[in-house]
Amino acid sequence: MKQEKMVLFSNKPRHLQKGKYMQNIPVFDGHNDALGRMYMSKSANPAQGFLNGQDEGHLDLIKARAGSMVGGFFALYSPSSDDPLGFLSKLQSDDDGVVSIPNPPPLGIEDAQRSIISQMSILAKIERESLGDVVICKTSTALQEAIRNESLAILLHLEGADAIDENFDFLEILYRFGLRSIGPVWSRDNIFGYGVPFRFPSSPDLGEGLTSRGEDLVRLCNEMKILVDTAHTTEKGFWDIAKISNAPLIATHSNAHALCPSPRNLTDRQLHAIRDTDGMVGLNFATGFLRSDGAMRPDTDLQLMVEQIDYLIGVVGENHVGFGSDYDGAIVPESVATAAKLPVLVDALRHRGYSEELLQKIASKNWLSVLEKTIE
Repeated sequence: MKQEKMVLFSNKPRHLQKGKYMQNIPVFDGHNDALGRMYMSKSANPAQGFLNGQDEGHLDLIKARAGSMVGGFFALYSPSSDDPLGFLSKLQSDDDGVVSIPNPPPLGIEDAQRSIISQMSILAKIERESLGDVVICKTSTALQEAIRNESLAILLHLEGADAIDENFDFLEILYRFGLRSIGPVWSRDNIFGYGVPFRFPSSPDLGEGLTSRGEDLVRLCNEMKILVDTAHTTEKGFWDIAKISNAPLIATHSNAHALCPSPRNLTDRQLHAIRDTDGMVGLNFATGFLRSDGAMRPDTDLQLMVEQIDYLIGVVGENHVGFGSDYDGAIVPESVATAAKLPVLVDALRHRGYSEELLQKIASKNWLSVLEKTIE
């Protein structure tokens, strides 16, 4: 990567007060669900809530500034119903103590597209009303420029391709809007593949992978320079993507299965494949993917996040690990309860003995490097 492209800030003044924004190590995050949260909140003016700060939620512009978050993957997600978490009430436990939740049923394409369009509208309004402080970025160059200008650089991600039709017409529309990353499935089956079920403890080898149309989607994404995210795929789906794709393997928000036996986490063999394709894995802050007991508890020790980073670096190397917070989409440790507290995690890694150079890589440079190699 050329040195001049990694300058993360300029001295250009902005109309917002940055405070500590330029004093901490900058963070580029691999995954958040802020758009989905705003959509489901039914707020009268979610754009202004995001720009001016709000009590609810893990992430808004003010919290991002406070935590030196310079940008990240912002997910578009289609909830299963007006009660998007209702499926959690179907939790079951068998005689062996394995806890599971049936995947939500497939979602109709019209319902899926309706929610995605609404979230796109929210984001477009945020960008327009921010007066340059939030920028949807379609190229790696645009990402770097937005970060140098101290704008919040947004890379648009689709979490689950339920809204995409079999002819890929809607994919073309999403691409024009700025989509540059896609997970073929969420934990819900669609015409492209089978989502990994909610089950604990469990191997990620839980069913089928991509369909033939899903294989076509991967090839088209390679052609269009859209990243393919493996985070919610079954293990078979992961290897289907690995076999087809000519791009680096990406898991935007997943952890090491060796430390937390959730099927959403990655085996060492999967991590080796990510390493061997010069890919990336983003540390998921969700406590259910950090704890060895899989519990979703906000009092989870921050050291579990540090141990995950230690382990991931040991398996894939220091150039292939970043953050994938899952902010606004999960229960996270209280110590990093919002984006404003991202420096707490960076400090914990610093106290662990990580050098400033390595902290820069993990916090932002690794993501920016892989994006420079993969999106136009």
